[in-house]
Amino acid sequence: MALGINFDGGGSSGGGKFLPVVKFDAKAGDFIAVNREPQGDGSWDKVEVEIDLPIKAVADFANLSVGWITFAPTYSATLAPAGEKMPAKPSADHKQAVSLKLFFKEHGLREFTPTSKTVMRVIDQLHDQFIAEAGDNKGKMPVIEFSGTETVKVSTPQGELRFKAPTCKLVGWVAPPEAFAEHEAKAGAVAPAPAPAAKPSPKKAPRADEEDEF
Repeated sequence: MALGINFDGGGSSGGGKFLPVVKFDAKAGDFIAVNREPQGDGSWDKVEVEIDLPIKAVADFANLSVGWITFAPTYSATLAPAGEKMPAKPSADHKQAVSLKLFFKEHGLREFTPTSKTVMRVIDQLHDQFIAEAGDNKGKMPVIEFSGTETVKVSTPQGELRFKAPTCKLVGWVAPPEAFAEHEAKAGAVAPAPAPAAKPSPKKAPRADEEDEF
């Protein structure tokens, strides 16, 4: 339980370029890829595609973030790396969340930002396993298999509520898919560029930012 999430209590802005989203509906038990598709009038619309299970994804647990997210009235997130101090809650509309990048062969690189406690508990357990095994798998990333769903019962003052959680496990380790480096390169457009060769400047030169099948 290393994420610092309060699973018993109630429950932006992160950097980098936006990724397509994958989400899990904790009420219906659906795993969904959200795509942006061009429309005839030149606008873009969100199209939801249900993901068939089982499916595997490479997870970037090394860069897992925790914090607060809201979609009211628009998306806003305040996040910190897992293991660091939980950021302060920005508003009453923000909910506790985690942010995890997942790479699917079928759906590409996606951002997974669940706010459901039943889902975050699963992520927390996988993160613990990642930490335990990472030392023996340097330079590799974990492969997570999403095999189905399970019903989670929650007792409340109003009675028993039922939610769905994904059933998943860490099934292996692979070399990082190129999609992660490509995303970092795009996000790095706002980062310092390598120092130019011409006209030396007295100012400090900016630093250059520096697959297995699954």
